Amino acid sequence: MSAQITLTVRLSPSALDSRRGVVRLHPEVLDALGLRPWDGVRLTGARISAALAAEAGVDTPTGVVLLDDITISNIGVAEGGEVVVTPADVLPAKSVTVAGSRLAGTSLPPETVRLALVGKVLTVGDAVSLLPQDLAPPPGADLTAVRGKLARAIGTTWTNELLTITATEPAGAVTVHPSTVVGWRDGARTGERAAVAVGGPALLRRETPAHGDVLGDVLDDVLDAEVVPDTPTAETPIPLTDLVGSREAARTLGEWLELAFTRPELLRRLGAAARLGVLVTGPEGVGKSSLVRSVADAADAEVVELTAPTVAVLEPNAAAARVRSAIDAATAASPSVLLITDVDALLPAADPPPVAPVVLEALRAAVEHPGLALVATTAHPEGVDRRLRGPDLIDRELSLPLPDARGRTELMRVLFRDVPVESDVDFGALAERTPGFVAADLIAVRREAAIRAALRDRDAEDPKVVQADLLGAAQSVRPTSMSSSLNTGGIALEDVGDMVETKQALTEAVLWPLRYPDSFARLGVAPPRGVLLYGPPGGGKTFLVRALAGTGQLNVFAVKGAELMDKWVGESERAVRDLFRRAADAAPALVFLDEIDALAPRRGQSSDSGVADRVVAALLTELDGVEPLRDVVVVGATNRPELVDPALLRPGRLERLIYVPPPDTEARTAILTATARNTPLADDVDLAAYAAALEGYSAADCAALIREAALTAMRESLEASVVTAAHLESARERVRPSLDPAQLAALEAYANRD
Repeated sequence: MSAQITLTVRLSPSALDSRRGVVRLHPEVLDALGLRPWDGVRLTGARISAALAAEAGVDTPTGVVLLDDITISNIGVAEGGEVVVTPADVLPAKSVTVAGSRLAGTSLPPETVRLALVGKVLTVGDAVSLLPQDLAPPPGADLTAVRGKLARAIGTTWTNELLTITATEPAGAVTVHPSTVVGWRDGARTGERAAVAVGGPALLRRETPAHGDVLGDVLDDVLDAEVVPDTPTAETPIPLTDLVGSREAARTLGEWLELAFTRPELLRRLGAAARLGVLVTGPEGVGKSSLVRSVADAADAEVVELTAPTVAVLEPNAAAARVRSAIDAATAASPSVLLITDVDALLPAADPPPVAPVVLEALRAAVEHPGLALVATTAHPEGVDRRLRGPDLIDRELSLPLPDARGRTELMRVLFRDVPVESDVDFGALAERTPGFVAADLIAVRREAAIRAALRDRDAEDPKVVQADLLGAAQSVRPTSMSSSLNTGGIALEDVGDMVETKQALTEAVLWPLRYPDSFARLGVAPPRGVLLYGPPGGGKTFLVRALAGTGQLNVFAVKGAELMDKWVGESERAVRDLFRRAADAAPALVFLDEIDALAPRRGQSSDSGVADRVVAALLTELDGVEPLRDVVVVGATNRPELVDPALLRPGRLERLIYVPPPDTEARTAILTATARNTPLADDVDLAAYAAALEGYSAADCAALIREAALTAMRESLEASVVTAAHLESARERVRPSLDPAQLAALEAYANRD
């Protein structure tokens, strides 16, 4: 039997590992598993996947495995969960079949796809990126040429494209070689001259014939009617009644199209121009393009689509020709809508490309054509060239917000309308657990729930999706609109040992204003605007915020203090404004500013050309400015509260200061007990007595002791089944207390000041 080790999942902090299907293990873990760097490993979480194993830094805890975001999604485990790692028997693939987005399927020949997959370890059902395996390149690989082919075929967005592995021969973990036959599902394969065709988007459809015909039938039944926000085919627009959360915007756009197409003389008689230019804004995946297609279909108008990121990577003459071709196609059909998706890529506000004046002039001429409407979409309206939003081009704007809990409930009822589900499925409960999810995310939840149901009921005659499938799927899908969201790992405040007073203070200051706004209004008081958590390092401040977010099911935006600092004038303030704008769009929301002392130091005492002072001013404006901040609570965390600008701590801003003290004996006992909840302990282990001897240990130190004790047991024998008192004592010799008495005294004095 192969060796196996259960490890805690952490997102790899290295940008070099991003989206490359590589996991990093401590050298001791590699040795324990009998692996060499760049061997294949089998990963078993909620789902089974495989990847390449590489060495992590020596400072990486031995009980942690570092994975990229795609691999975390492939195993169906949230960050902080557990995965079983075993050596994998990786076979050379005779053939690999993939599915992908419509853009990838129509642009990439299978030979180019094979170049992108060479050297990777794949299993059926995996999502994989097109980024070549460049950390340990296969011999003879020309990565520069591969990247060039991918960029020319798709454009700058090629690094964001994902493929799904739908079939492999042989089954199991395989690696792609130059001789492997690679093909699109229902389309061309390497060595064939047939046109490329692809079945559907990589993240929204999966096919696993290796599991047998029954499983394939189940997935077909559940997934046949996938509708992809922002990328559906023009032949199958979404009915207007299914545009949950966007019906008011659809009604407005429909009225504008009706006037422009059928009553232009009325507009002219009233002194208005008959042309129509609209900018549709909203988070990625919210359904901007779907809205336009549906409304245009209801107005009997043809949609001519121009994908701006694809055009943006072309050389100027080719880009201008592509724009003119789209305009000619739109003017030839009347009425028609010229839809430019992600227009900020083609016409950015910063450093406009040389082709921008040509494109703008061509669009100005196009909107003057009778029966043609120009509609552009973007998730970054502040990043669009101001000239596009002039009165002679696009003078109207529609904004699509993130769906709230009620909108998500209705949307899931629509998405699961034709899916076999158990009668006790509660979409409302699922909506409460998916703050920040847009339509694309919920479709991904449906896909993942279908896969879970198919794997569980592969032999059932009438398989159905159950509540557990939905909840598990929601935990494995990361919201696309929440790029800086905090991963709670499924924990809640009740999982935090002791800290009764601290947890109650946080509940009152953060959860009550968002849960019970009517109570504050009834009593005539404004809820607290923000909270400052302060205490020694390793005391659990970030853990408390994660638990708070998990308890309240909040939209959480987490930012390290230094992440918003930029040397360029205006960029840091813009980042602050953008952060609070996204939080307001996702309200009710929590903004977590970790290491806030680096973001908002005392003004006048820094030597950074005034960057910090301007950031503090921007923060003060957002917290207590002319425009009120509604349903957004700010939580800051620091171990140096005396360095934070005092103006930020006055009432109306971060007015509630909560001290997170070092754990006492009772708290250390609770922390050890919670950490060892899934660790089998021998009868000679007395955690209460052990905690009494850990003076000077922080909460992080206590958790590290349990992990180190388990690894000590594994070093003695990989077949070890319990952790003994001797293992704990050995771990204590390795894990030393980290609390600094001088710092503790300073924090106590700050907490007890008058």
